[in-house]
Amino acid sequence: MKNYVESKNISLELANKILEAAHVKAKELGMPFSIAIVDKPGNLKSFQAMDGAPILSLDIAQNKAFSAAAYNRATHEWYDRLKDDPPLLHGIVHTPRLVIFGGGYPIKVNGELVGGIGVSGGHYTHDMQVCEAGLKVLENLE
Repeated sequence: MKNYVESKNISLELANKILEAAHVKAKELGMPFSIAIVDKPGNLKSFQAMDGAPILSLDIAQNKAFSAAAYNRATHEWYDRLKDDPPLLHGIVHTPRLVIFGGGYPIKVNGELVGGIGVSGGHYTHDMQVCEAGLKVLENLE
């Protein structure tokens, strides 16, 4: 008998709905952001860079989404966990694509990780607001 493991993943339709809700908040804040949605393994699923978004924000948004999905943890949670552990704090920041400041969240459906959202373009507190607005779409699914 074969054993199979089923892994759920975000659909393009849901990724686009989350991105659109995040975009609405971004316009409300009046700042140009890059918004990235990745699937569970961290592959880019949906992306937009608003007109005028800082060039660096394109990669940072994608890396925030990747970090959130890869570690199933919001990116802002990393610093508090690391700040009192200098060897880990100064070592882990050299991990490719890992972001340890706000603006990346895991995307969960019925408690199961299906992807990540990352936003960059403002102060990380603004990025977090845009992410949180996108994630409100999930409230209507459950």
